[in-house]
Amino acid sequence: MSIKELVAKIKSGEVKSYDVVKSYVDTINKKEDKIDAFLLLKTDEALQKAKEIDEKVAKGEKLGRLAGIPIAIKDNICTHGVRTTCASKMLEDFIPPYDATVIKKLELEDAILIGKTNLDEFAMGSSTENSAFKITKNPIDNSRVPGGSSGGSAAAVGGEMVPLALGSDTGGSIRQPASFCGIVGMKPTYGLVSRFGLIAFGSSLDQIGPFSMTVEDNAYLLSIIAGEDDNDGTTAKNLEKKDYTKDIDSGIKGMKIGIPKEFIEEEGLDPEIKEVVIKDIEILRELGADVEEFSLPSTKDGLAPYYIISSAEASSNLARFDSIRYGYRTKDYENVSELVEKSRSEAFGREVKRRIMLGTYALSSGYYDAYYNKAQKFRSKLKADFKEAFKKYDIIIGPVSPILPFKIGERCEDPTAMYLADIYTININLATIPALSMPGGKSSEGLPIGLQLIGDVFTEEKIYKVAYALEKKLNLEFER
Repeated sequence: MSIKELVAKIKSGEVKSYDVVKSYVDTINKKEDKIDAFLLLKTDEALQKAKEIDEKVAKGEKLGRLAGIPIAIKDNICTHGVRTTCASKMLEDFIPPYDATVIKKLELEDAILIGKTNLDEFAMGSSTENSAFKITKNPIDNSRVPGGSSGGSAAAVGGEMVPLALGSDTGGSIRQPASFCGIVGMKPTYGLVSRFGLIAFGSSLDQIGPFSMTVEDNAYLLSIIAGEDDNDGTTAKNLEKKDYTKDIDSGIKGMKIGIPKEFIEEEGLDPEIKEVVIKDIEILRELGADVEEFSLPSTKDGLAPYYIISSAEASSNLARFDSIRYGYRTKDYENVSELVEKSRSEAFGREVKRRIMLGTYALSSGYYDAYYNKAQKFRSKLKADFKEAFKKYDIIIGPVSPILPFKIGERCEDPTAMYLADIYTININLATIPALSMPGGKSSEGLPIGLQLIGDVFTEEKIYKVAYALEKKLNLEFER
């Protein structure tokens, strides 16, 4: 049953919201000890809210588009009165005095917050192993990582502990965990969804987006959270409000789809992933799309510029955590300088420190032009190259990750190997365009392999149409 259908049944009284939420709470109680997706659970409050929804139904009161549906939220999105930690010791006791705009939108539609999910500290990582509190496991194979940084949200949906979740994507942090957990994850166009209340990592790259089991449910949730926000000056102005589920099943006959040869000729691409992408291309042709190979050479060089820009923005954004106004404070210090230095040294994890130092170096006098300025010039060229490609193609496709979900601990000591796992996703954030990860197939071991569908700015409805058609044809199931 789709979320839209389930909401209709709750509103009609045919299904009780309490029963829906209780079934997910039961699954959480059964699976959470093995998966460790959540940093904070609000199951009692969720069940109480579900009772209130059922009472409103009985009274004939009007309810929202997510009435009675439980949802999990990545723990770098502010929730009023609910601890929000960014999986960091720095914010382990931080309780926001306000809601992020996306949270307000969910509450207006009567969604039920069931918990806050684990992530790589301050969203910096590709495996959810950099959390200060716990390591989240892949719901399909608990010995493997769920991807990152939104690994907790992806694992919660992939483990069927919630039907929907929100994450954030700076360089692949929604798409890569969606791929690893065998679910659907969308990184919307930059500016489509408000970032107000998202604790910033890279302000010109970050974007909040939805996780779901199906393409239609993903489109339904994006329709609710998208839109202009006066609190966020980077949201797009005067955009038409869209229902992304409308005409989602209209087919893809005649659509032009491009596959950059650089995506499938990448040296580090796992042969099983390449095989799945090629099979999916043939299915798209069968469905009536015109698929052809083309060259997009600038995408091969995006990794270094991305890490320079994102680390520079992280260095600037995380400077606010000085332990004076809020955040972790060391117990032993003699002056303000020592307070700041000791507190940041004790509270930030290794990956966060690495990126702060890299970013500060790239912005320092004498190196700004050599690194940061050059990275920004590359970004402009990359945007122009994608813009040119979308004059010819409706959608560009490729892998999400060059590797299959890897074992916990396998890449922790090699940051470069970890960064290379983002080779296919980082260019999308640099270019500010939308992209979706969906299950495209399975490995010989039954591990999920994600397919990435990329569109021009504000063409999410095209992406959803292609993804929906392919999803119906593939009809994949995973052992969860």
